[in-house]
Amino acid sequence: MTSTTPLRHPQRLMVVLGTRPEAVKLAPILQAAQHDPRFQLILVNTGQHKEMLQPFLEWFQLKPHHTLSVMEPGQPLAALSGKLLNGLHAIMEQERPDIVMVQGDTTTALIGALAAYYGYDYYVRQEAGEGRRHFIQIAHVEAGLRTDNLYAPFPEEANRRLIGTLAHWHFAPTQTAADRLLGEGHTGNVYVTGNPVNDALLYTANLVKQTPPSLVGLSAAALAKPYVLITGHRRENYGEGFQHICQAIATLAARFPSHHFIYPVHLNRHVQGPVNELLGNIPNVFLTPPQDYPAFVYLMQHCQLLLTDSGGLQEEGPSLGKPVLVMRDTTERPEGIEAGTAKLVGTVAENIVHGVTELLTNPAAYQAMAQAINPYGDGHAATRILNLLAGESAAANSFNPLLKVA
Repeated sequence: MTSTTPLRHPQRLMVVLGTRPEAVKLAPILQAAQHDPRFQLILVNTGQHKEMLQPFLEWFQLKPHHTLSVMEPGQPLAALSGKLLNGLHAIMEQERPDIVMVQGDTTTALIGALAAYYGYDYYVRQEAGEGRRHFIQIAHVEAGLRTDNLYAPFPEEANRRLIGTLAHWHFAPTQTAADRLLGEGHTGNVYVTGNPVNDALLYTANLVKQTPPSLVGLSAAALAKPYVLITGHRRENYGEGFQHICQAIATLAARFPSHHFIYPVHLNRHVQGPVNELLGNIPNVFLTPPQDYPAFVYLMQHCQLLLTDSGGLQEEGPSLGKPVLVMRDTTERPEGIEAGTAKLVGTVAENIVHGVTELLTNPAAYQAMAQAINPYGDGHAATRILNLLAGESAAANSFNPLLKVA
């Protein structure tokens, strides 16, 4: 459904982010909105990924108007949520946005949407004498992803469901995601736009082809042989899951001595512990600190395949022609599985070993995944999202991965 009510321009668009994935996926929208006369942009950084987020903001030349300081070591989600809600409420009272945009399924995204919803109470009290009822419209980017298991991934599955209940605008990356929203009763303002992660990826991939970035903790020798690129950080894999993942990587490193296995290790202690203990002394396994975004894109461009428990890499890998093996039992991105760009291998060591072995030894299996159609985006999602927020028709701003983009 498309609104026919004339829109006032410029609209005050507040974008709330706090983690690396949010920065990457929202960056194309932010870059475009900065120069779009239809919007007055207000960028808020909650600081959820304080140190790790800054290089991403710098890469995309983004400067927040407001920055919160809410993180403490070992802080429970309830405490973090309370701080975020207080901090964001104060900013929204000050800025009085027309639209608050959040992305994905983080704690920042959920509390950003909740603070915007609670803002209605503030506006009612302020405007009671004026006979008006003002509310902030909530725009949800990457809407409609579901696993149907509230604890896999935790807390992301619940977060995105709750945001969907509060949102006025649902920007779904695929038709499958849109259909889930429609099936849940979100019948208005559901749009298929593609995912702006691919806007950011294609922009960055072009730049790093021209000027290769610096890699932290990796020598030229590490890239001299074919390599598998690995990431892992999911809560549901803490403990036994990461032990099995590391056992699988160790087995693969022994089985394929002519290959390297490059693993930028997440800073979380539940990841650092087993990874360093079980993989730290294997000569063809390279453990590095987290890479900045251009460096990681460069590593993706040149790897043979991606072994990950990430959500975003399931969308990025296909744009670069890289098969993605997903170390999870479920995924909120079934389109990649159906298209053949990704495959679930879980966290059982022998299944991970089998999946990687097949791709490294069977050229036909490798090509079937590498050449599959990317269902997640074509590099124009940010433009579509802003056009829809500005009142343009859905017909002119829809994404179909089966249509070739000029």
